[in-house]
Amino acid sequence: MTETAAITRRVRGEARKKSPNLFNNHARSSKNKTVAYHCLIALIGLIVTQFVAGAQVSQPAQSRPDGEYTIKLNADMVILSATVLDSHNALVSGLGKDNFEVYEDRVAQQIKHFSHEDIPVTVGILVDNSGSMGPKRDDVIAAAMDFARSSNPQDQMFVVNFNDRVSFGLPADKPFTDRQDQLLLALSAIRAIGQTSLYDGIAAGLDHLKQGNRDKKVLILISDGGDNASKHSVAQVIGMAKQSTVIIYAIGIFDEHDGDQNPGVLKRFAKETGGVAYFPESLKDIGPICEMIARDIRNQYTLTYAPKVTSQDGRYRTIQVTAIAPGAGRLSVRTRTGYSVPLSTPTAASETTSHDTRN
Repeated sequence: MTETAAITRRVRGEARKKSPNLFNNHARSSKNKTVAYHCLIALIGLIVTQFVAGAQVSQPAQSRPDGEYTIKLNADMVILSATVLDSHNALVSGLGKDNFEVYEDRVAQQIKHFSHEDIPVTVGILVDNSGSMGPKRDDVIAAAMDFARSSNPQDQMFVVNFNDRVSFGLPADKPFTDRQDQLLLALSAIRAIGQTSLYDGIAAGLDHLKQGNRDKKVLILISDGGDNASKHSVAQVIGMAKQSTVIIYAIGIFDEHDGDQNPGVLKRFAKETGGVAYFPESLKDIGPICEMIARDIRNQYTLTYAPKVTSQDGRYRTIQVTAIAPGAGRLSVRTRTGYSVPLSTPTAASETTSHDTRN
């Protein structure tokens, strides 16, 4: 069974456990949606209370006490976040450093640091708000809040809304939030209209993540179509992702007859960064998928190593991680496929020497 097929079965199973009315309440006529929007803002406090009351995650990795989450590493270290799955596509916990092997360009690397902890992350929720998303917005907002209430309470979150233009949902003086009422407002603060600047939205999210102070960075991308309005190219944004440690999860909610859909590009962003691309058959599946992503993030292993080849030659280096545990059967490891090494530049000293010689 492929990972995609197994994921689909898991999502459907979780969706069947939910009340059939969970998403039906969002189906409204355009007039009722306007009324519902104003009611949404007025009732934020009540909604958030319900979210907080139900917040829980099944058996996350251990949290570190006292808020000490920073991993102290040298600049030459490569940091990997790895998800381990068994043959039934279930998360595997309890592994140790000796259960893993890391290869860079097929050369075995020594693991310098290992942990399996539920550390808070900096996460951006990127939401397509093009015109075609109008009928799906209520379901998307509800699913995004499902993700938030299933995540670590100390996560730094932000929202990027994109259609013809890219905008941030939070106020300019608030780059991140851990409050669900503010997140709900950020998701609700724009109308679905216009085209899709998908690549510009991802680029904005990647850049904004640099302001976060969490060790792990994640983007959740929700879209129903391909790009038709960006200034960035897909190659440019893929390059940005390869030079970062960001994990990208993508959810493609495509219409069957939509000629603008491009599932391949969502799969590529996810695969390159160690995430997953999901393509639910029903809007009712989005919520369980978002909860699954939250569990995935909270149960990842962190592996770091110092590459044996240290030259800054601008090359792309491939990464493979394997895991073996007695009695666990066949295990698969999902992590980023590699990273781009920055090209070295002349040092200040060499530049000064050249200058002095000319004088």
